[in-house]
Amino acid sequence: MRNAVDWALLFLRVSASLLLLQVHGLPKLLHFSQQAQVIEDPFGLGGALTVSLAIFAEVLCPLLVILGIFTRLACLPVVFLLLVSLLLVHPQWNLEDGQFAWLLLIIFTALAIAGGGQFAVGRRSFIWQGRLQWAH
Repeated sequence: MRNAVDWALLFLRVSASLLLLQVHGLPKLLHFSQQAQVIEDPFGLGGALTVSLAIFAEVLCPLLVILGIFTRLACLPVVFLLLVSLLLVHPQWNLEDGQFAWLLLIIFTALAIAGGGQFAVGRRSFIWQGRLQWAH
């Protein structure tokens, strides 16, 4: 049973992170200047800093989550960003409008609680020797 949970955590880590990267992170990274002009700035930090923080949460953190490095910690900026987006930036969204953000929030919150599982580079028991092996 534990092996199935670890595979499920790996699937959630990779799929949710790739979705976040593809839909939000990479477009912000590739079009930084344009994004800095149009991004909502709920805390008054300025467009460039707001986009930089969003890129941190939507690019760097998902990459760490995919690899399983500091999974719980890496999920926290994503969860914070999604909460800010849903509650402050887009409070007018109903459940249907915000369903993608709500689903990502649910997944990244679950990963923050559960951690990355056994199939994570950040695990002390993970050893790479041409194939996966587990230290005893």
